[in-house]
Amino acid sequence: MKSSDTLLTPREAAAAVGVSYPTVKHWILTGKLKTIKTPGGHHRIPGAALKRYLPPIPKPPGAASRERFRNVSGRNQLVGTIVEVKISGLLAKVVLEIGQPPRAQRITSIITADAVREMQLRKGQTAAALMKSTEVMITRV
Repeated sequence: MKSSDTLLTPREAAAAVGVSYPTVKHWILTGKLKTIKTPGGHHRIPGAALKRYLPPIPKPPGAASRERFRNVSGRNQLVGTIVEVKISGLLAKVVLEIGQPPRAQRITSIITADAVREMQLRKGQTAAALMKSTEVMITRV
C-alpha cells in the first residue's frame, strides 16, 4: 500500500483493502470512510483512513512461524544437541547427538538449506529429530 499521506481514488482504495469498488463507495456515502473532495467533486481517500480496513500483516518467516510444529502427532521424537550443520548448495546436513557421552548416539538428517536458515539452526542448539518411515525431520526445540 502507498504511504499514509497519499490520496487514493476509490478504485485504488478498494484494491488496496481487497474489497469491491461499490463497497468503498458505500462506505464513503454512509460516512464510514472519510474522504477529501477535489475541486471537481471527486472523492480522494487518505491512506491513513484505510488502516482499519487493511488485513493483518502476516508474521515474517522464522522461528515464530515454526512454533506450530512443536506439537506434532509423530511419536518417534528424539531430542538432542546439534553437533554439525553443513550447508552445500540446496541441501544441508544436520547431525544431532542424542544422549550423553560415552553412550551418545548420532542421527544425521539431510534437509533443505532454506529450512536450516529459516530455523536458524546452529551447532550447540537443542533440536528434535522426528522420524517417520525412512525420513528424519529436524525441529528446533
